[in-house]
Amino acid sequence: MASVRETTLTDSEGVLLEPDGATTGVLVLSGSSGRIETDRCRMLASHGVAAASIRYFGGPGQPGEARLIPLETFDDVLADLHSRYQRLVVLGTSWGAQAALLLGTLHPEIDAVVGISPTYVSWAGLSDERPQRSSWTLRGEQVPFLPFDDEAIEDALKESEGASARSAHGELPSFCEAYLSALEKYADRVPAATIPVERIAGDVVLVAGGGDALWPSVLAAEAVRRRRTAHDLETVVVTHPDAGHRVVLPGEPVLPLSQRLAWGGSEAADRELGLQAWPEIAAIL
Repeated sequence: MASVRETTLTDSEGVLLEPDGATTGVLVLSGSSGRIETDRCRMLASHGVAAASIRYFGGPGQPGEARLIPLETFDDVLADLHSRYQRLVVLGTSWGAQAALLLGTLHPEIDAVVGISPTYVSWAGLSDERPQRSSWTLRGEQVPFLPFDDEAIEDALKESEGASARSAHGELPSFCEAYLSALEKYADRVPAATIPVERIAGDVVLVAGGGDALWPSVLAAEAVRRRRTAHDLETVVVTHPDAGHRVVLPGEPVLPLSQRLAWGGSEAADRELGLQAWPEIAAIL
């Protein structure tokens, strides 16, 4: 295996792994944890791909929560990867898939977008602050967004508490129905909040589990595909009926289970979906 140089990105708080001879650079974005995806970068580097990951909220000088994050946050690392490598890819999971799709619409130099457990609309930021505000800004203005249905979220929390009271094992809340409820309740805002994925010039690969308990990622992946198909653009969608929100690509460690919310799926199904998706991801790398 080629040697890999690992560099700490001090300006943006992140990591860059560069294998000898790499021709593709990938920006890897985490979900709503905001963590730096070092393990995924190392896996990609083992396949000869340069991979960078940055903390895009919760770091010095950044929003403490996943809300009002300037999309310009990613400009410097994208420009650096673009200057170093022939091919530029953005790979995001969950909240990071939302960012990856948005970035694909803004940066024509991006050759491919991979969205794992994606959404097809921009959501309100993850914050208890009300009134709700967008997750993202562009040139200082809020990106149009879909609000959360607070009543449906409360119902999900109460249902979880009731189930936990009846079970010795407890039960984490699933918010999938709350996201579906928001799509219905704020249907008039969906058109403006929908990510204009037809503007993504490069390839798009989406990976989603039918057992996703956090949000309806298969529904989202199909919505993206339909919108792009209407513009004669191809989109690869890989799904597994039993996989959940946390898709595990080959060679990756399994993330610890969340202590706050249900992801759905199982380790076996999550790994199986990752195995199915890998050839499609590798093809665009």
